[in-house]
Amino acid sequence: QVQLVESGRGLVQAGESLRLSCAVSGGTFDRYTMGWFRQAPGKEHEFVASISWIVSRTTYADSVKDRFTISRDDAKNTVYLQMNSLKPEDTAVYYCAASYKVDATRVAEFAYWGQGTQVTVSS
Repeated sequence: QVQLVESGRGLVQAGESLRLSCAVSGGTFDRYTMGWFRQAPGKEHEFVASISWIVSRTTYADSVKDRFTISRDDAKNTVYLQMNSLKPEDTAVYYCAASYKVDATRVAEFAYWGQGTQVTVSS
């Protein structure tokens, strides 16, 4: 059974930084494309970033490009999301997810999901 557990939730002020982690157990981590999504109250899941298992190719949503960095450590079965220059509009529950599809970016392409972690950015 594949399990994903996010950590790093927090309340920060605008302009500050926060790093989220997602530890994966079960399955074959080094064959998953890993993604981060977020969901603000009353909104759909929004793609944030993904990193493939092939040459760790990264993809970002335009809204976070140049502020967020996704990375992975296959030795630790962990994916990270470094979030800099945070804005109030980044406030959401952040989810990590795992996909068998190399270039996955859509919700339906991810097979496994974590429980989510709250990020709140005050102005």
